[in-house]
Amino acid sequence: IAGLMETARTDAAAGRLANAAATLERALRIEPRNPRLWQELARVRLKQGQYAQAESVAARSNSWAGSDNALRAENWRLIAEAREARGDAEGARQARELSTR
Repeated sequence: IAGLMETARTDAAAGRLANAAATLERALRIEPRNPRLWQELARVRLKQGQYAQAESVAARSNSWAGSDNALRAENWRLIAEAREARGDAEGARQARELSTR
């Protein structure tokens, strides 16, 4: 999984977002409860401009995050960014508030 995550990050950094997403989806078929994989996919979806999907995937990451508060906070920041991009200022504000809890 670590190798797939690294490949996805390299692809995303190089602008190969479709490749990054495909690699992360492959990793998620292997480890579907890995919140870090879901979070990384949310980042890619955000970069792709797929804001609703980015929000949904970040929320899924939160559902597997357990007591990892730092991971949860970052997911809420991703959700806020996705909502802001969709023009949902109030939803973004609420998500930012949740990211600080």
